[in-house]
Amino acid sequence: MSTVRVLIVDDHRLFRSGVRAELGDSVEVIGEAEDVESAVKAIAELQPDVVLLDVHMPGGGGQEVLRRVLGSGSPVRFLALSVSDAAEDVIGVIRGGARGYVTKTISGRELTDAIRRVAEGDAVFSPRLAGFVLDAFASSEAPPIDPELDSLTQREREVLRLIARGYAYKEIAKELFISVKTVETHVSSVLRKLQLSNRHELSRWATARRLV
Repeated sequence: MSTVRVLIVDDHRLFRSGVRAELGDSVEVIGEAEDVESAVKAIAELQPDVVLLDVHMPGGGGQEVLRRVLGSGSPVRFLALSVSDAAEDVIGVIRGGARGYVTKTISGRELTDAIRRVAEGDAVFSPRLAGFVLDAFASSEAPPIDPELDSLTQREREVLRLIARGYAYKEIAKELFISVKTVETHVSSVLRKLQLSNRHELSRWATARRLV
């Protein structure tokens, strides 16, 4: 089997370095990108076999990369690699054209296997995510519009979801590769937008919308 050529797209340099280290020489990492613009440019220039694509990034996120690259007729295959396991994120990038979606809790060996399978044309999902995709494509109904949820940025949704799961600010910062101060800023913004008073109300709000 020829070595799969991979491009890593993620807005956190430390995470990109960690993925490189985990993959080792099992695949050929030919480049990295940190946002939508640099990702589109790198894909056009380097022509990777598989793009490891983060869902939430500056400039429109993974769905914007998919729209611009696949809309041009590129044969490259995408594997989403994200901290988020939310149904709307999974369904969004799969509908956008990604061949698979795995979470960042995946091991290096599992990630290598997923990359190779996507390169061969298979669809790959972390076990609990496959149900989201099956349910989404089995139903012809569009998801209901939620103006409050739509008012939140992707990063604010990630923070909200972790708050609802009981994570402390320090744990959220570690999970999302951001500072505690940034977590506090996101929480304040979410509280303001949703007109809520504390993290307990945030948790109830998120649970009611099945975001947990």
